[in-house]
Amino acid sequence: MGLAEHSPKKIGVLIGGSGLIGGGITHHFKTKVDDGVDLRAPNSKKLSLRVPEDIKNYITGLKPDFIVNAAIAAIDADPQLAYETNYLGTVNLARMAAALRIPYIHISSSAVMPSGENLAEEDMLPLSAGLPNYAKSKLMAELTLRDLMKNQGLDYTVIRLAVVYGKHDHKIQGFHRLFFSIVDQALPCMLTRRGVMHSYSNSKKVPRFVQHVLEHRPEFTGQTINFADRNPVELAQLILTIRSYLELGFPKEIYIPYALAKVTRLLLRKFLRILRHAGIEARLPAELLFMENFYRPQTLSVARLAASTWQDPGPETTVFTYLPSMIEYYVTRWEHLNLIEPFDKEFFDPKKRAEEFLRSPEILLETVHRENRQEGAPQG
Repeated sequence: MGLAEHSPKKIGVLIGGSGLIGGGITHHFKTKVDDGVDLRAPNSKKLSLRVPEDIKNYITGLKPDFIVNAAIAAIDADPQLAYETNYLGTVNLARMAAALRIPYIHISSSAVMPSGENLAEEDMLPLSAGLPNYAKSKLMAELTLRDLMKNQGLDYTVIRLAVVYGKHDHKIQGFHRLFFSIVDQALPCMLTRRGVMHSYSNSKKVPRFVQHVLEHRPEFTGQTINFADRNPVELAQLILTIRSYLELGFPKEIYIPYALAKVTRLLLRKFLRILRHAGIEARLPAELLFMENFYRPQTLSVARLAASTWQDPGPETTVFTYLPSMIEYYVTRWEHLNLIEPFDKEFFDPKKRAEEFLRSPEILLETVHRENRQEGAPQG
């Protein structure tokens, strides 16, 4: 059932339409949702989250029926940019939504949660000055949305994502930065330890869930939902599977202890500081700010999601089943951009499964069975 079947044509505003999640939401509403919804995705020249007047003027002039915020500052952004984009921008958007009495959908991150297993939506880090700018600003945003619901009647839903994977991440960040490091042979050893599990979120499913949440407001009003695949994944196994698909020599299956990894990061920071003093622009990879997460598990409970009216369109999809198509997409793209050395296509085969047969036969079996069902489906 589409949004248009509930009411006349609606106007929505999406902030962050150039990112992996925001771009997917825009594409979904433009191509998969009927003509009952007109989703606007203003660029930063029309609406900057860092300028409160931009938000007020745009939203007041348009008077939308809902707002979706998928915008984020870079995870290594300085305090001012993280505060103004991730926190202040979120609050100003939410205040406008509260004033107009319209739904506000906020895309958040598991960065607001501690390490641990089977974490529920209520499991959040304590707010402190020592948190990274990204985690601090996203945590503050969630806490203020709760306060706005209590004091201004805000109709909001927080969709909290785990490690996001998918195609069309043109900024190469998060999981795709790790993926790029493996493809580029820049990761010589394993910056993790055996058995460290994480939850993963499929970017392609998020837009459908946003639509579902908008169509079922009474169920999702005031709710925070962990939106992730039902089964967590071991980071080491994922790294080695990517390596085996690409038939690479690195990273070697040598696990660097966390204490040694921290010392290496400290030395790298000092070296980069020397380069900057010499006039050479160089920065520490942003993901190394969260290096401790490579060594600590973080798995999210999806019990609340499973108990809702949401029906997962692909419950068997995992980051493993998505890897072959992601490898083909990103390797081709990065080659075209001259970011990596060209692969020999005669030997390049992302679906090669000898290593997978050796390491994870259950995943291989699941993949083959799914392909059997797809190939045997009647053609429409």
